[in-house]
Amino acid sequence: MRPTATAAAPALGAPAERLEGRDKVTGTARYATELAHTPPDCAYAWPVPATVARGRVTAIDTGDALATPGALAVLTPWTAPRLAAPDDPVLAVLQDDAVPHRGWYVALAVADTLEAARATAAAVRVGYATEPHDVTLTEDHPAAYTPDEANGGFPARRTRGDVDEAFAAAPVGVDVTYRTPPLHNHPMEPHAAYARWDGTGSADHLTVYDSSQGAGPVRSVLAHMFRLPEDRVTVVSEHVGGGFGAKGTPRPHVVLAAMAARHTGRPVKLALPRKDLATVVGHRAPTIQRVRLAAERDGTLTAVAHEVTTQTSRIKEFVEQAGIPSRVMYASPHALSDHRVVRLDVPSPSWMRAPGEASGMYALESAMDELAGALGMDPVELRIRNEPATEPDSGLPFSSRHLVECLREGARRFGWHDRDPRPAARRPGPKGQVLTGTGVAAATYPVLISPSTATATALPDGSCAVDVNATDIGTGARTVLAQIAADALGVPLGSVRIGIGSTRRPRAPLAGGSSGTASWGWAVHEACTRLARRMTDHQGPLPAEGLSASADTTEEAGSTPAFARHAFGAHFAEVRVDTATGEVRVLRLLGVYAAGRILNPRTARSQFIGGMTMGLGMALTEHSAVDPAFGDFAERDLASYHVPAHADVPDVEAHWIEEEDPHLNPMGSKGIGEIGIVGTAAAIGNAVHHATGVRFRELPLTPDRVLPLLS
Repeated sequence: MRPTATAAAPALGAPAERLEGRDKVTGTARYATELAHTPPDCAYAWPVPATVARGRVTAIDTGDALATPGALAVLTPWTAPRLAAPDDPVLAVLQDDAVPHRGWYVALAVADTLEAARATAAAVRVGYATEPHDVTLTEDHPAAYTPDEANGGFPARRTRGDVDEAFAAAPVGVDVTYRTPPLHNHPMEPHAAYARWDGTGSADHLTVYDSSQGAGPVRSVLAHMFRLPEDRVTVVSEHVGGGFGAKGTPRPHVVLAAMAARHTGRPVKLALPRKDLATVVGHRAPTIQRVRLAAERDGTLTAVAHEVTTQTSRIKEFVEQAGIPSRVMYASPHALSDHRVVRLDVPSPSWMRAPGEASGMYALESAMDELAGALGMDPVELRIRNEPATEPDSGLPFSSRHLVECLREGARRFGWHDRDPRPAARRPGPKGQVLTGTGVAAATYPVLISPSTATATALPDGSCAVDVNATDIGTGARTVLAQIAADALGVPLGSVRIGIGSTRRPRAPLAGGSSGTASWGWAVHEACTRLARRMTDHQGPLPAEGLSASADTTEEAGSTPAFARHAFGAHFAEVRVDTATGEVRVLRLLGVYAAGRILNPRTARSQFIGGMTMGLGMALTEHSAVDPAFGDFAERDLASYHVPAHADVPDVEAHWIEEEDPHLNPMGSKGIGEIGIVGTAAAIGNAVHHATGVRFRELPLTPDRVLPLLS
């Protein structure tokens, strides 16, 4: 029997349910350290974090720790296996006695049970030689410097024309500074790994189950650090309980688990404590952003300047690219975008959902709202007035750009034009204690595509097996890839079996940058298209092993496009502000997106709404601060770091326009995982200004920050 076409509705574009949905809600989907990977001799590890902000480890007393019942070992900088130096210094754990920041791991306890491992770690005694530390980012920090690049490989500084001269000559302008705090990813499943060594000597093989957004990069790093060929390392990341960028690159836990397994000769599990995530798996760096906008009286922009100051750690340069969105959004003859960074004694910042865009668009879109107020102009119309014909920074034509349509459709759906534009004019209720307001912001996110490989096999039982080392971090990737395969093969969705999440499968990039479906899907589409042709040419029954085809998109997806490729969107928010308490509540959120062809409306809407909800948290509740005395984040768990709860998330709508873009990939799709967060915080902040008449320029808008300015 061979797969055959069906008269059923096309798979691609249908709102198919998640293929793994039932497994997840019934508990049969197994994550990195769950019971499916627990052999009888499994051991458990627990890390010991540094308790000083900067210095060196001078001594570690493990006597009491090793006397703990069930203790197997305590790895220290002097007893841990010596590894090859990684490209990412964050992974060089237990390799020397340096303490670059508080929370850096200085030892690892291993025991028979999880409880024993925790007790063993608690009994470790560490001595330090401390050094002076600095953990405070300031706008005029004397150590600030301009790096060569911002994150993503962008030039740190770009200029066009003369911003200062244009600003001085402009009849209308704004010059404002916005601040965003450190933010943390906090996926539901913490970073966790199971590691096992098999064989001896030249036959050593390392198998790891890791909570990661990409099994391939984890394998490459482990192979390098443990001096193994990559074919002797297997990494599995089949089910991942969220990542939001924190699992986008290998993290210390997986190195520690592999070290402990090698040291003890037993399989080892290590799940990081929630309280450690703030310091060892990256965070969104705080920013101080000065935005200057100059305009003619009709709203035409003459200059856009976006200057960012942010922080990085002593051991690694990671520069939040918050100024990059201003190079994309609006036409102006004069422009400046600049990044400065300060090395501090803090944990290394890293990827967090829409890095650069989430922070940068908050500042840019808030400033656009302030400019609209200075002009007495509708904020939607101001954005439309400054729509560029080509990408402002590069001059490249857009592959597609339907921001104006998103703004107009969003305004129509939201009822924008019925608003009273006057700030602090709406006071529902008999006492006028509550103020309401509405706000708008635009959004953009780049289209990123990486080379990938995939195989597709038609089997005699009528099914098709598709294999690609993709990672589903909760986005519905399995389902959409199966839809792409079914569409290319012309078969029912139910006849496609998708295999992902293992380095045993064909090479593929990690899940990040909203690039997964576009990258993996291209390879799946090509493999299935080739398989369909082979099946047409094949005569007779299929062989027992099936009929296969493969694809490698290195040449096509790896080429430099001749277009500026971005997704766009418009966010609208309605808020309520209680003048007696300073509490801000969001009443409505509405987003309209131009994100290419929507491959699955059900999973797409879920991604858009998820991003908007995360943006709500960024605007109203989420923040972190570094204690200047102890050098540690004060908010280290979900009791103190407040992500939105159900009661915080009101009516949220996500819509999109039909967008045809032939310059992307065979599916015509753009990434959707991140654009939902990009403009949300600015839309909420602009709505709070409309409600109160007060402009708040620092997130989040918590009652302690709002109330004092309402009196």
